[in-house]
Amino acid sequence: MYFPTYRPRRLRRTPALRELVRETELSVKDFIYPLFITFGTNIKKEISSMPGQFQLSLDKLDAEIEEILSLGIPAVILFGLPETKDEIASGAYHEEGIVQLAIRKIKELAPELLVVTDLCLCEYTDHGHCGIIRDGEVLNDITLEFLARAGVAQAEAGADIIAPSDMMDGRVGAIRAALDSEKFDHIPIMAYSAKYASSFYGPFREAAESTPSFGDRHSYQMDPANAMESLRETAMDIEEGADIIMVKPALSYLDIIAAVRAEFDYPLAAYNVSGEYSMIKAAAAKGWIDERKVALEALMSMKRAGADIILTYHAKDAARWLK
Repeated sequence: MYFPTYRPRRLRRTPALRELVRETELSVKDFIYPLFITFGTNIKKEISSMPGQFQLSLDKLDAEIEEILSLGIPAVILFGLPETKDEIASGAYHEEGIVQLAIRKIKELAPELLVVTDLCLCEYTDHGHCGIIRDGEVLNDITLEFLARAGVAQAEAGADIIAPSDMMDGRVGAIRAALDSEKFDHIPIMAYSAKYASSFYGPFREAAESTPSFGDRHSYQMDPANAMESLRETAMDIEEGADIIMVKPALSYLDIIAAVRAEFDYPLAAYNVSGEYSMIKAAAAKGWIDERKVALEALMSMKRAGADIILTYHAKDAARWLK
C-alpha cells in the first residue's frame, strides 16, 4: 500500500499541534459591537427577533459600557431611535439627536472605547428610506447634503469613526469634504462599500424601527446577484476618501469579502448582520446546533475570507467564549 511522504494528519493529531499551525486567528480585538440607543429612561427592551440584544436608554449605558470594556471589546457602533421622525431626518443631525447624546455619554464613561457611528437617514425619516423622497423617489444628490450635516454633527459630538451606510452615490466624498471643511480631517470614514439589498436584515428593521413605509431599498442597495459591482463600488469609496471598507452582509457574502480583500489593500470590515445572528440563536434555542461552536465557526469564516474587522451581535458572547 502506498503512503504519501506528506501526511496532513500528522499536524492535526493534538490540540497543541493544531494550534501551532493554525492559519487564521479570531480575537476579541476584531469585534465592533452594535448598540441601539433610544430616548426615555430606564429602558432596556429586548428585541424579540434578536435574543440578547436590546434597545437601551441613555441611563442604561453605564452598565452596558462597563460590561463591554470588561470583555475587551474595543469598539461599538451606534444606531439611534429618535423621539420623532420627519421627512428630512432632523434627528440625524440635530445637536441633541439621540446618537449625538449617546456619543457624549459614552465618551464620558470610557474615553478609550472607540465609538463608530452608523450614518444613515432611515431611522430618522418618517418614511423609513435612507434618503430624501420626492414623488416616491429617493433623491441621491440632495440626500448627500443631509448626510454631510449628520456626519459633522456626529464628529462634533466626539465620534471616532463615521460609517455611512446609505449607499447613495458620492456620499463618501461629500462626507469627507464636509468633515475636512469643519476641521475634522483626522476622523476616518468606514464606508459600507458593498452593501447588498439583503433579506438577512429583517430583524434589524425591528431593532432600529426603520422598515420603509413603501417599496424597498433595491434602487440604492446592491443586487445580491452581482459580484463584480462590489469592486466598482469599493473603488469609488476609496477614491472618495474611505479609510476602511466594508462588505455587508458577511456570512452569505464570503465570496465578496474574499474578492474585495484580493483587490484592495485597505482595512476591511464585514458586518455579521441581524438575520445571520438570529438564525443561529433560533436554531440553538431549538437544540439543533451548538451556538458557541457554530457562531465561532461563522465568525472564523469571515476572518478567513479576509475581514480584518467584524461587526457582530455575537461580540459579547464570542469574547467570553474566546477567553
